Amino acid sequence: MRLSFDDVLRLLGEFGRYQRWISLFLSLSGITFGIRMMISVFLLNIPGHRCAIPGYDNDTYDVQSADHARLINVTIPYVKRDGKLQLDNCHIYFDVGINDLANRTVVPCTKWVYDKSVFESTVSSELNFVCDNAILATHSKVIYMGGCFLGSFAAGTLGDRIGRKKALYLCLLVLIAGGILLNWSSNFVMFAILRFINGASAVGVFVSCFVIGIEITGPTKRVYFGVMLETFFAIGMVVLSGLGYFIRDWHTLELATAVPVAACLVYWWILPESPRWLLKQGRQQEAEVIMRRMADVNQVTLPANLSQHVTETDDKPKGSFLDLFTTPVMCTRTLIIFFNWLVVSMGYYGLSLHSDNLGAGSLHLNFLLVGLVEFPAFVLVITLLNKLGRKTMYCASLFTMGVSCILTIFPILYADQPLQWVTVLLAMIGKLGSTGGFLIMYVFSSELFPTVIRHSATGAGSSCARLGAMIAPYVVDLGKFVDGDFGRALPLLMFGSLAVLAGLFALLLPETLNRDLPETIEDGINFRRQPSRPTSAGEVSEENQKGLPLLLIEDSRQSKDPANEPSANSTLTAYVFS
Repeated sequence: MRLSFDDVLRLLGEFGRYQRWISLFLSLSGITFGIRMMISVFLLNIPGHRCAIPGYDNDTYDVQSADHARLINVTIPYVKRDGKLQLDNCHIYFDVGINDLANRTVVPCTKWVYDKSVFESTVSSELNFVCDNAILATHSKVIYMGGCFLGSFAAGTLGDRIGRKKALYLCLLVLIAGGILLNWSSNFVMFAILRFINGASAVGVFVSCFVIGIEITGPTKRVYFGVMLETFFAIGMVVLSGLGYFIRDWHTLELATAVPVAACLVYWWILPESPRWLLKQGRQQEAEVIMRRMADVNQVTLPANLSQHVTETDDKPKGSFLDLFTTPVMCTRTLIIFFNWLVVSMGYYGLSLHSDNLGAGSLHLNFLLVGLVEFPAFVLVITLLNKLGRKTMYCASLFTMGVSCILTIFPILYADQPLQWVTVLLAMIGKLGSTGGFLIMYVFSSELFPTVIRHSATGAGSSCARLGAMIAPYVVDLGKFVDGDFGRALPLLMFGSLAVLAGLFALLLPETLNRDLPETIEDGINFRRQPSRPTSAGEVSEENQKGLPLLLIEDSRQSKDPANEPSANSTLTAYVFS
């Protein structure tokens, strides 16, 4: 009988020493991705600002003297903002010499001075993304996510064609070059183009690392790699909060986060190509070299003619991305997965990128809290995912996010200011749910897609996530166009409602816990009807044992020496290979 690669992984060890080391190197990319995804919180922060006084070359945001204060008062009009009279950020008196304030002409200004108490400089302050141009900061975030959208799909397709490792390395080279060049951006167009390139390459690195890790990890242990990768993403956020605190100039911060990525160039000599992909391409000898290296590190003995009995070779036509939509079952499942990607990402980034709206203190503290709240989510997922199942945990995460965000409308509209901490608490619980949902969706969706199009489908799903992230800044900005407290509650209400709807749709998906990855489109269609696989050698059923022929009788004869008594792994070898 022919064997699947998952059968080989059970023999090698589903998450043995070799996979753990490779997973560690792959997970380091999560730090880079976390920094790249969230660095706009610091790069595009809009500091306090006002119009510069015409003809006053040494004008600063801070008041220098009593004469400077008087000059500001006669030059800059006051407006009511947040219930208080404050200096207008965007307008200046045109006729400074007139004493009658009621009859003076107010015009937009073209030069500004910025508060440097938090940041020495940001892209927004250097390129003047303020007033009528303030939308350019939001556009910049959306353009970056647009790059992620394209990069997810392009890297996935590229990985299916040229291999996971080559796709990873190509994206890595582009990410390093784009990150360094971004430092010299002198206008919005240049900044936007380079951010687009950074987004495409960063998500390409992340998706490629994820697929390699999933494909070398056994069915019951994939959650550990998924959690490890996402944990390093959160570590990247925490690292960024520290770098942002100590480095207040955006040029220096960008270089400090871009240059160290060059250390990942050693991956070419460390990471293997996915043996599952090699087998699918009919390159059995290359795949067997990697499998034997895995066996050596995991201290497992493989039979001599292993590659002759593995079924990953392409004796059927290669899958196409369009195959996901050729049958009602696969089409419905794919659309549900893509919609869930969009919603969970929209909520995750909507709550993350706008951390300065949490009301818990300084920007750096708020951002640190947003990063730290992810770790409890990881603990819950890694503890419960293999017990409760992917679907149960995912739906619970979505409902937690949705209900928490919807409930924020009550403290926002009806609670006094001293009780606004309830809003913050509910938003953080929503962030906890979105983090868990995001983490589980990576594992859940990749297990639902067949191997023949897994990389492309995972990349497309990640593209839908980027589409949700592109929409998120505009959803948050809805509050600026709706007056009153309801404007502040509206974005959270939208995030919550969509999360509940996505969770209801996800209930229609099949469970993937302890099941072999579907290899073909037909496997994917029949996936709901497949029984779950045993989780250990001792749980191999009698029916499964009888279904495995004696392929390598000579191997079983080597155990007569007491020194060669079979271990649990070799017992499984007897079932699988003997």
